Amino acid sequence: MIYRSVLFSCLLLICLISFNTRLIYADYWCVNTTYNPNTTAGRMYTDNLNFLLSTLSSNASLASRNGFYNFTAGHDPSNMVYGLFDCRGDVNPDACGRCVANARGDILKTCWNQTTAFMSYDDCLLRYSNESMFSRADQSVTFAAWNTQNATDPDKFNQVISDMMNDIASHAANDRSGKKFAVKEADYSTFQRLYALGQCTPDLSSLDCENCLSNAISQIPTFCNNRRGCRITFFSCNIRYELYKFYNSVSPAPEPASSSSPPPSNSTSSEEGGGISTQTIVAIVVPISLAIVLLVVGFCIARRPRKPYFAIMETSGASEISTAESLQYNLSDIQAATNNFSVGNRIGEGGFGPVYKGTLHNGQEIAVKRLSRSSAQGTEEFKNEIALVARLQHRNLVRLLGFCLEGEERILIYEFVTNKSLDYFLFDPEKQPLLDWSRRFKIIGGIAKGLLYLHEDSRLRIIHRDLKASNVLLDRNMNPKIADFGMARLFGVDQSEGNTSKIAGTYGYMAPEYLHGLFSVKSDVFSFGVLILEILSGKKNSQFNQAHGGDDLLSYAWRQWRDGTPLALVDPTIGDTYSRNEVIQSIHVGLLCVQDEIEQRPTMASIVLMLNSNSITLPAPNPPAYFGRSRTQSSPNDLPVSDTSTSTKSPPNPSINDVSITELHPR
Repeated sequence: MIYRSVLFSCLLLICLISFNTRLIYADYWCVNTTYNPNTTAGRMYTDNLNFLLSTLSSNASLASRNGFYNFTAGHDPSNMVYGLFDCRGDVNPDACGRCVANARGDILKTCWNQTTAFMSYDDCLLRYSNESMFSRADQSVTFAAWNTQNATDPDKFNQVISDMMNDIASHAANDRSGKKFAVKEADYSTFQRLYALGQCTPDLSSLDCENCLSNAISQIPTFCNNRRGCRITFFSCNIRYELYKFYNSVSPAPEPASSSSPPPSNSTSSEEGGGISTQTIVAIVVPISLAIVLLVVGFCIARRPRKPYFAIMETSGASEISTAESLQYNLSDIQAATNNFSVGNRIGEGGFGPVYKGTLHNGQEIAVKRLSRSSAQGTEEFKNEIALVARLQHRNLVRLLGFCLEGEERILIYEFVTNKSLDYFLFDPEKQPLLDWSRRFKIIGGIAKGLLYLHEDSRLRIIHRDLKASNVLLDRNMNPKIADFGMARLFGVDQSEGNTSKIAGTYGYMAPEYLHGLFSVKSDVFSFGVLILEILSGKKNSQFNQAHGGDDLLSYAWRQWRDGTPLALVDPTIGDTYSRNEVIQSIHVGLLCVQDEIEQRPTMASIVLMLNSNSITLPAPNPPAYFGRSRTQSSPNDLPVSDTSTSTKSPPNPSINDVSITELHPR
């Protein structure tokens, strides 16, 4: 009869494995403060939250993260999102990654449209808020779970627990590994042993960690007095003890959401003193052990990514593992979003394929670039680059949301930007008046900040190499967003450090050294200088000489500066409402950027400072790179250049998310 009962239990457990293999979370909390995702602020918060959770999830399986990572998404204080994850100190990176990925999905479902949420599992916790929680010992909410059975010798049991927990609090607070994690084992009786742990989020100070754990320990008599198993969880720390070993230094198996009874003791007598035969012990232990093994195997299979991908990137000599599965879209979803790439949804054509507007099933608008099929780059490299670039976030960069890779299709998915490209307004006489001086100056400053982020402040150092008016998109508030950055290796470019044998760019924006295959951040600075002068004049550099006796825009601007008449450069459609100081300062900065000598051009950090300060004395500019040359002396047809501009007519067609050749330099 015993055998039949055990067999039935095993079969039931296997069925549970088949139908429900997701981790059961121990605790969750959603603050009762909601936001409306249909408002502008709500959409921004949703976008920032999704990016935050994607970033946390993609960093969870990195061994270098030590099981903890915090991140802030957004720049406007009204919709910024702060978040962190912390994995149990004995959990390996793969298990940590799986746990955080699972938490990411559950926290969105459980706490939909909540500004603050917390999700805790046995292996990890995930937390986000619209207020910063970093380096704070937050004990505002208490979670408790306990075993329903009582200890047989309460006085001795409680004394052992007290001694263990006090040691754990001290050791965790001073953990040299940086994890703020400690475990301890102690004998409770001849045949029973107690196991306990304590952990704080590693951003806490030693004093805050010890105080947090001490407060958690003080809650044991209230919630778990005499209980054979217990856990107390705060937002910033947690403790747990059991009569069985629930942690493992290598790869722990997932535990239930709350504490449960320990496995049957392999002894010859029960707590009541009744004898148990060896045959009965074998009949119970062996099937249960087999069931546990099946549970672990079933869990691992179920939690395996639908399309697994782990890419290894060499960064400063160290291997970095990046998960791209969360960025991958199904082709069927993209086809549905774009009405199967219909002509009516087509909004642009770039050098690497057409661009379509799409709407996902959740209502989010996207820009879909369908790449040409001539790329020689491999699938792994393609995914790897996207996983890196998708982590970049700045208000002045168009955000790459993900990709689709099925069969021969290679598709990039971007956020959709409402007002098309800068050239759509800047070079059309009918639309130029919409760009008054305040908007133009804001656009110049925004582009500068976006380039500064790419060059110095992002996780990667990216050289755009094709900055131009058609690669700057404008959102509904006319804020600029640089498009087509970070996709260099997607197209198999023959490249090395600082030089390339294949040049892809747009004539009129390229620095002179780039025509010889040399490039650097100063190449982007040159292009930015050209763009400043175009924004000021409303004229395209490549067509300027047709109306000004052979002078290109740079030469004309230099002559006016030299002759003391710089305001002659200003677009007449601006009128007289501009700030004279801002205009002259912008012209000055533009001429500094287009100087022939690379070393004389300022960095983007200096440029941002120059544009935002009236007290800095700017150096005198030297003649620009193309000063004195005419169109007949240097024709683009004589240069080894692949022109990726979308049109040579005036006004040009708007460009949406045209991908350009770019260089990535992981730091």
